[in-house]
Amino acid sequence: MFLSVFDMFKVGVGPSSSHTMGPMVAAARFLDLMRASPFDFHGLKASLHGSLAFTGVGHATDRATILGLAGFLPDTYDAEKAEEALAQIKATHMVHPEGLHALHFNPSEDLKFDFGPNLPGHANGMILMATDAQGDVTLQETYYSIGGGFVMTEAELAEGKDTDEGDPVPYPFKSAVEMLEMAQASGKTIAEMKKANEIARGCPDSLAKGSARIWQVMNDCIERGLTTEGTLPGGLGVKRRAKAIHDALQAERGMNINAPHTINDWMSAYAMAVNEENAAGGQVVTAPTNGAAGVLPAVIRYWIDHVPGATSSRIDEFLLTAAAIGGLVKFNASISGAEAGCQAEVGSASAMAAAGLCAVMGGTPEQVENAAEIALEHHLGMTCDPVKGLVQVPCIERNGLGAIKAVSAASLALRGDGTHFVPLDAVIETMRQTGHDMHEKYKETSLGGLAVNVPNC
Repeated sequence: MFLSVFDMFKVGVGPSSSHTMGPMVAAARFLDLMRASPFDFHGLKASLHGSLAFTGVGHATDRATILGLAGFLPDTYDAEKAEEALAQIKATHMVHPEGLHALHFNPSEDLKFDFGPNLPGHANGMILMATDAQGDVTLQETYYSIGGGFVMTEAELAEGKDTDEGDPVPYPFKSAVEMLEMAQASGKTIAEMKKANEIARGCPDSLAKGSARIWQVMNDCIERGLTTEGTLPGGLGVKRRAKAIHDALQAERGMNINAPHTINDWMSAYAMAVNEENAAGGQVVTAPTNGAAGVLPAVIRYWIDHVPGATSSRIDEFLLTAAAIGGLVKFNASISGAEAGCQAEVGSASAMAAAGLCAVMGGTPEQVENAAEIALEHHLGMTCDPVKGLVQVPCIERNGLGAIKAVSAASLALRGDGTHFVPLDAVIETMRQTGHDMHEKYKETSLGGLAVNVPNC
C-alpha cells in the first residue's frame, strides 16, 4: 500500500477538503473528460447529493463546483481571480475553461442540491453533466469526494481502485503490525521507511522541496491566523480568537506569570489560527483534511517553539512519520467526516501529529505506534455536527483540543517502552466500525448534535 506524503498533505483552499477541494478537483477531472471526448458541448449541469447537499452552502461546495467548472484548481487557487470569475459567471451564465469553448452554465438553474437519499457509493456524491445544443446530456460522470481532497469516480469506487498504482516500493506496509515488523527487520525508523517508499516513486530533491513547501504553507497559515482579527463569514457571527489569545500569551510571557498549563493555550492558539483561516476560505494544507488542518501544524509549532533541542531540519521526519500513520487510517478506515464523523478527521489528525512528535523526540517505532493509538483511541465516537453547516463550531476549538491530546499521547508513549494493551490496528478498525454504525445525522449533515441544539441557528 502506498499513499504519498503529498497525498496526505495537499495545499488547497478552505473551508473543506471534501466539500470544497474535492468538488473542485472533480470538476477539473470532468473538464479533462470533455477535452478527450469527440462530442461538441454547449453547456454544463451539476447535482450535489448527500452531505455535499446538506452542508454544501456552508462548506462553499456550490462556489467550488462553479469555479472548478471554470478551470480553477485548489493548489493554484487565487481568491481575487476567483471572485472576478464568479461575478462574471453569474452575470453572463457562461464559463470559459481552458481547452474548451465557452459553455453555458447558469448556477441558479444548472447547479442542483438534491436532498434525497445519498448516492450509493459515499455520503459525498456529485453528478456532472455536459449537454449539447438542444440541452440533452451527452456526457455524464458520478464523482465521490471521499475525504482529504481525494476524489473517485463511480467506476473507480466500485472497482476498489486505490492509490497503489505505480512502481513497487520497498516497504509496502498495509497495517501497523506490518509496519513494525518491517521496521524491526530493516532497522529503519518509520520515517526512513516512508522516505524510501517516496524516493522509489519520485526523487530525493522533489521530496525535500515538497516537504519544505508543505511546512512553509502550514506555518504561513498559522502566522496569518495569529495576526488577523474580525468576524468569520457565514452568518454565525463567530469572532476570530487566535490573535487575542496569542497576544495575551506573549504579554504574560514577558511578565513571568505563566502557569504550566498555559502551554495548552499556546497549542490551541496555533491550531485555531489555522482553522480560522480555513473557515475564512484561506490557503491551508490538508492534514489529513481541511476540517482538521490545524492539529498537526500546531503540534509542529509547539515542538519548534517550546521544546528544547527541537530543530526545523527534522520537520520532514515529522511529516513522513505522520503521513505513514495517516495512510494506514485512510487505507483501513476513513478520514472523511461525512463517512465516519469527526473521529475520522480530528481523530486521525491527532494520531498523525502524536506519531510525528513522538518520532522527532526520539521515540522507537513501537512508541510511535503507541502514540498514534492513544490519540486515536480517545477520539473514538466523535461526531461531525457543524453548526449551520459551517466549519467553525465546534471545528475550530476541536482542533486545539486535538493538538493537546496529540502532545499528551506522545508524552505518554515516550514514558513507556512501546508495549501496550490495545494495538493501533484494533483502534483503526474500531473507528471504521463506529463510523459505519453512527447515525447519518451525526456525519456532516448538520441534522443532529450541536447543529440543531444551538439556539438561533
